[in-house]
Amino acid sequence: MTAIPERSFVPAQSSPQDLRPATNAATTLRTVAELTGARALPSSVPVEDVQVTGIEQRSNAVRPGDLFAGLAGSQAHGARFAHDAVERGAVAVFTDAAGAEVIGAIGVPVLVHDAPRSVLGELSSALYGDPSRKLRIIGITGTSGKTTTSYLVETGLAAAGLRTALIGTIETRIGGNRVPSALTTPEAPQLHAMFALMVEQGVQAVVMEVSSHALALGRVDGVDFAVGAFTNLSQDHLDFHRDFEDYFAAKRRLFIPDDAATAAHAGPSVAAHTAVICVDDQWGQRLAGDVSACLAGESGDTTGRLRTVATRAGISADWRAGTALAGAGGTQEFTAAGPDVDVDVRLRLPGAYNVANGLLAVAVCAAAGVDASVAAAALAEVDVPGRMQRVDRGQDFLAVVDYAHKPAAIESVVATLRTWITNQGAGRLAVVVGAGGDRDAGKRPLMGAAAARGADLTIITDDNPRSEDPAVIRAAVLAGADTVPGAERGEVREVGDRAAAIRTVVDWAQPGDVVLIAGKGHETGQEIAGVKQPFDDREVLAAALSEKTRDLTHS
Repeated sequence: MTAIPERSFVPAQSSPQDLRPATNAATTLRTVAELTGARALPSSVPVEDVQVTGIEQRSNAVRPGDLFAGLAGSQAHGARFAHDAVERGAVAVFTDAAGAEVIGAIGVPVLVHDAPRSVLGELSSALYGDPSRKLRIIGITGTSGKTTTSYLVETGLAAAGLRTALIGTIETRIGGNRVPSALTTPEAPQLHAMFALMVEQGVQAVVMEVSSHALALGRVDGVDFAVGAFTNLSQDHLDFHRDFEDYFAAKRRLFIPDDAATAAHAGPSVAAHTAVICVDDQWGQRLAGDVSACLAGESGDTTGRLRTVATRAGISADWRAGTALAGAGGTQEFTAAGPDVDVDVRLRLPGAYNVANGLLAVAVCAAAGVDASVAAAALAEVDVPGRMQRVDRGQDFLAVVDYAHKPAAIESVVATLRTWITNQGAGRLAVVVGAGGDRDAGKRPLMGAAAARGADLTIITDDNPRSEDPAVIRAAVLAGADTVPGAERGEVREVGDRAAAIRTVVDWAQPGDVVLIAGKGHETGQEIAGVKQPFDDREVLAAALSEKTRDLTHS
């Protein structure tokens, strides 16, 4: 478990929209029309005379020479912002028929496509010179573990001498420059622009988290994935997906494009060349079976293009983990046994789920062409912000911040900390937990139950209420905690103010206890009533710990 530094990191760049190549070849608007099958509306400016040097769907990020993509959104049509985009330098607009009606007279050519989002990824790739084909792209998807596995894989690739980049939930990082991420996976125009910048800067391998939203909405369309990896599947995002089947189908697109996607795209599919799949759960097993059948149907040979990993007993896989041995400070060691190779792995991250993440990372590095022993040796130095991150201010108990914000993740983290307490012989566990607003409401009671079942003290507090009434969200989490039989749960309290909740568990903690602040991890803001205000669990926890140790010293 990692210790938070005294000072916060200041990113080298201010916004992901700055991540574009310094130069980019121009493409005529006629070529754009031919690539996409779009039709040009009558205009005084011939499409042959228009040179496009970039593409953007956010009007406030448009640069001179851009093609503005005015797409239909859930709240409003992006074409409403076309005039603003033209004022900022957009040389043409790409939209649908409804968008064209919204735009009206605008003074630049307008291309109309029946389904512009369906070709946006391929178009973005083409306008930036198909940069993903010049890079080794590794995409990692799943409900939990994407961020940790991404950090581990990037470290393994870098240890082999590759110049790497990272795109994910916490940050985008290119050559040491860090930018906080607004989305787990950027929209297609930004993503391909970033790839072009990476090519320009000599990057060789890119590790990126791929969310189910990104797969369902086409954000990664046009990306040539060398390796796709799957961690696991558990309840999350069911506010966006119809059900688990729909959620699984979105994840599956990283490995097998669905029929609709195949029909809509003339260019490369989303599907990765090589699949590395954790088969510890039923969804991984099902996905591996689907990929195997698909590959066998294509060529009759799956050799080298599908690798499975497993940590659970009784499950057959190409890569398996030996018994993990816990060390001091939350470290653990295990042997990763793969095709014709056994390597020792040491992690600074505790928990059975991190054994799965570490094993998957080694297998992914091997699939990407890196010596497994080189990758495995490098994992020993990896820390992941906000993932089982220890905050130490000289107190005599363990205080941890973790991003766990799904029922299964909370259950796993609580079990890991319970094991730590058992190994040291004594101690109690307190958990601070809340649920986000405007998201999957069905998981709220499950989160409360997962925390209350394993903790001596559970404090239900606010996470990011967003536009919802925080009290309503807390009530749902509390209702879940109340379903746990009294003999199986400890004390449950409600403290709406998150900072006050953190101070409460710190005041409660005694020597040998463990305090877990769950849900926000690396996040540096809290969104209440649509307004995001500065809030970092790690900083608030550190301040509370410092105050307690100072008071004890002076008492």
